[in-house]
Amino acid sequence: MIENVNGRMQKGGDQITANDEIERSTFDTKLARMIDHTLLKPEATMQEIENLCAEAKYYGFASVCINPAYVKLCADLLRDSSVKVCTVIGFPLGATSSAAKAFETERAIKHGASEVDMVINIGMLKSGEYDYVEHDILAVVDVAHHLKVLVKVIIETGLLNDDEKIKACALAKHAEADFVKTSTGFVKGGATVEDVKLMRKVVGPELGVKASGGVHSKKQALALLASGATRIGSSASVKIVTGEEIVSQFTT
Repeated sequence: MIENVNGRMQKGGDQITANDEIERSTFDTKLARMIDHTLLKPEATMQEIENLCAEAKYYGFASVCINPAYVKLCADLLRDSSVKVCTVIGFPLGATSSAAKAFETERAIKHGASEVDMVINIGMLKSGEYDYVEHDILAVVDVAHHLKVLVKVIIETGLLNDDEKIKACALAKHAEADFVKTSTGFVKGGATVEDVKLMRKVVGPELGVKASGGVHSKKQALALLASGATRIGSSASVKIVTGEEIVSQFTT
């Protein structure tokens, strides 16, 4: 139960049991700190979100990445931990108005989000409407940076050719986003070594690169990090850091 986990951890390391220490030695803590523990499926329940937060605290993931409706819940559950609350903006299509994205960003941050992952308007990019796309990104960046929150820009690589990927990354960099991100995970394709290398080449060392979409194993995650990613997004985070499928100990 999540209550038991919070009770054991709320007073710090002296409340961790000997068995916990043994279990912790069996997973990759350094890798865990580079993963956004993700649950974005539309049918996700509050109990599943609570379990996600408990897992994130236990394994020490960088953040939980959840839909905006659950930001306040996650912020409350993770208040006394190092785990950040990340949410998605204009998700998953990116086709909402820039004003709607800006409002959604402000509201999510006020509810406790410390990172936002926005989806670009993919159709506008493919139409060559580059000014629109840059201003769409800026609408989110301006709000988030004013409130001291970082922005990851999802370019949806599975729908783009290489020239479009390059342009999308260049626009995100020019708009002063903090990261570029491969995918929502809701369309064909996902994170690939080739795409991460390309994105890293375009944005240089100044921006982070988040590899997300179809990352299900430690081998995949390490290959993406070696190719230039600085963050991994996955719903299989526990499997990645432990190297095996395990049933969550936090389910009821």
